[in-house]
Amino acid sequence: MTEHSEPSPAWMRRLLYEAPRPARVRASLRAPWLIVTTVCVGAFMGQLDASIVTVAIPAMRADLNATIDQVEWVALVYLLVLVGTIGAVGRISDMFGRKLFYTYGFVLFTLSSVGAGLSPTIEWLLVARVFQAIGAAMLQANSVALIRTNIPSRTLGRAIGIQGAAQAIGLALGPTVGGLLVGLGGWRWVFFVNIPAGIIGVALAWFLLPRTRAKAPRAPLDWRGLTTLMPGIALLLWTLTAASRGQALAPQTLIALAVGVILMVVFVLIEHRVTNPLVDLALFRSAVFSKGIITGLLSYLVLFGVLFVFPIFLVEGLALTPGASGLVLTVLPAALGVIAPVAGRIADRFGPTLPTATGMGVTAVALGTTAILPLPLWGLGVALLLVGVGLGLFTPANNATVAAAGPPHHAGMVSAVLNMTRGLGTSLGVAVAAAAYTLGTAGEVDQSSPSGFHVAVTTLAVIAAVAALISLIRVSGRRLAPPAD
Repeated sequence: MTEHSEPSPAWMRRLLYEAPRPARVRASLRAPWLIVTTVCVGAFMGQLDASIVTVAIPAMRADLNATIDQVEWVALVYLLVLVGTIGAVGRISDMFGRKLFYTYGFVLFTLSSVGAGLSPTIEWLLVARVFQAIGAAMLQANSVALIRTNIPSRTLGRAIGIQGAAQAIGLALGPTVGGLLVGLGGWRWVFFVNIPAGIIGVALAWFLLPRTRAKAPRAPLDWRGLTTLMPGIALLLWTLTAASRGQALAPQTLIALAVGVILMVVFVLIEHRVTNPLVDLALFRSAVFSKGIITGLLSYLVLFGVLFVFPIFLVEGLALTPGASGLVLTVLPAALGVIAPVAGRIADRFGPTLPTATGMGVTAVALGTTAILPLPLWGLGVALLLVGVGLGLFTPANNATVAAAGPPHHAGMVSAVLNMTRGLGTSLGVAVAAAAYTLGTAGEVDQSSPSGFHVAVTTLAVIAAVAALISLIRVSGRRLAPPAD
């Protein structure tokens, strides 16, 4: 501080203060796993809310007297704002404190959930969803970062495996939980369910998370990068959504695609030139980091492609009820949740290549078999089980490798890029699966024909096989040093 600078007001210092953990918590042998537990609450709730609203959309439309286009944005605006802001949130968290922003993320997420549940109009609901997405970005930008900077390297894979399982289960269970809540109490309960979890999350974050030791130097936020990244990603995601509705060649879709690509090119040029970039592109010079981001994107594409196309076939092709279809689909997240912590231990002991390549290989074989053979219902259940096992093997090892490839003071930025990859993979998965399904049923009178399902699953199997081959490529990277505690 120079002699001419003025000290920050006391209220601002209190707002930017990270409270230390109680001494008893800090000295506990379980302290690292208390951190993981706290992070998992936010990981689960943030991702659950990304997918839980899908089944509530018809009830929202009827109750709020909204159009289809309006109510579609209830789900879309959350994803757009989350992916668009998470990079900036990660950068700011690196400078001011990851515990601080994680805790505030729970506060904002909970308050905006109250606002969403009480919404009297569709416009009110959309605004609440914007703030809910910002709160989720504050949680997700710091989830992997808090683990990366506080868990010893010998157990990092296991810890990130547990966190990754919490995220995947939250995303996958969203439609099932949402359907139950809408049936029991109406669409508003898909938001009210966040309130008790949010209160618990704030308390856990305040008492169990450690203060941030490795902070990035404070510097002005890269506003030029932010104002090109956010609209660029928003336009590209909107383009994917439009393509999944069969509007890939519509003039507005092509214009949005062109403008989105231009904005992303401008963003890259800006990030190369600014002193303190929003996303340090030097991270991508690491072959370990780049390979992990590419294969991670492909894995999320496969996951959400499966979650999109399998329910269609189960309901329209096999005449299952939506409830029965949801129960069959729960096999996938259940298997993923069981396998991911085990896979993390395998990665800690043998390195990432074995679980990542094996995991995507198992996924490719399961989907390829489903595409080739006319499997009965129990066979489809086994295929979903194997997909869950495969992705459960892949995700923790890959995420731990990506997290370790970045320096500790950029942990929030790395965590944000990982979560941005998941958001893009989610949209790509839906768009690719929808386009392949539409292509497979082109010219057929019966749109519930299994042809579309087989084309979509074949496409996803090929993508999984590509991810497995990339995972087999051995590259050198930095070894993660255990954090100081």
